Amino acid sequence: MAEPSSDRILVTGALGQIGTDLVEALRIRYGDDSVIASDVREVPGHSLLESGPFRLLSVVDGDGMDSVVREEEVGEIYHLAAILSAAGEKKPELCQRVNVGGTITVLEVAKEHGLRVFSPSSIAVFGPDTPRTAPQVTPLNPTTNYGRTKVTGEVMALNYWKQYGVDARGIRYPGLISWKSPAGGGTTDYAVEIFHAALNEGHYDCFVGSDTRLPMMYIDDAIRATMELMDAPAESIGTSRGGYNVSGMSFTAGELADAISERLDGFTCDFKPDERQQYADSWPGDIDDSAAREDWDWKAEYDLGRMVDEMLDRLSNQS
Repeated sequence: MAEPSSDRILVTGALGQIGTDLVEALRIRYGDDSVIASDVREVPGHSLLESGPFRLLSVVDGDGMDSVVREEEVGEIYHLAAILSAAGEKKPELCQRVNVGGTITVLEVAKEHGLRVFSPSSIAVFGPDTPRTAPQVTPLNPTTNYGRTKVTGEVMALNYWKQYGVDARGIRYPGLISWKSPAGGGTTDYAVEIFHAALNEGHYDCFVGSDTRLPMMYIDDAIRATMELMDAPAESIGTSRGGYNVSGMSFTAGELADAISERLDGFTCDFKPDERQQYADSWPGDIDDSAAREDWDWKAEYDLGRMVDEMLDRLSNQS
């Protein structure tokens, strides 16, 4: 395995929900020129295209990935490109091709060039047989195409570490809540959409039931968890490296609506479950993240109240 040619960082799927925040955080730490954002599309005027280097790149294009790594002297990849849960049910072949095929592309390039890799997983790896508080080690029998691809990704990350020494690490992200970028086709999107609707229309029709409880995380905690995991020394990372449980907060959709109502006079919410309800019902209501806490000292900072205050404040002041 070759040594990394540089400390420069490549982020795939950079214009998505996690990527926007992560690239900004990485550029603050390492410098704008040291972090290459990439995606399959350009968004004119997007802040990431203006603040540092950007490359058009499909994660299923192995030759293209290899060229970018060589040309940009990349030493580390944050592989965020993926088709999410609700979108993956509508386009299962695309979900498989991007989520599994793209991860293979990244891991093969990492093996060839000696790169470190962050490749996230998701709470979607859990299934209806998972305990309501999901342990780190439990049978993974997801009901969605997205979940199945993420199970495969976890297995591949561990295998590439064991067989080839590729330092691949991942987090099982809960539902992520961010004010900077729109929701991206996931089942937990209601927890982002509700804030925009509350401020713009004063009403939201929620696509899951009021008593639906899911693990969630404010984006600042998610970015910090990502960077702390990658900062951790290799000897501290255990067999959960392909997908560490990380806990942020858990609440029902009704509790979220109530918290917003307490802060916005006149806000109303109706609950009209659609097909995404069955995906939510197959996931746990809480997460046991003791492995992450023990291996690399993870601890969340945001609870429901602080997250709601932050989202409303940020969105209200957004130009």
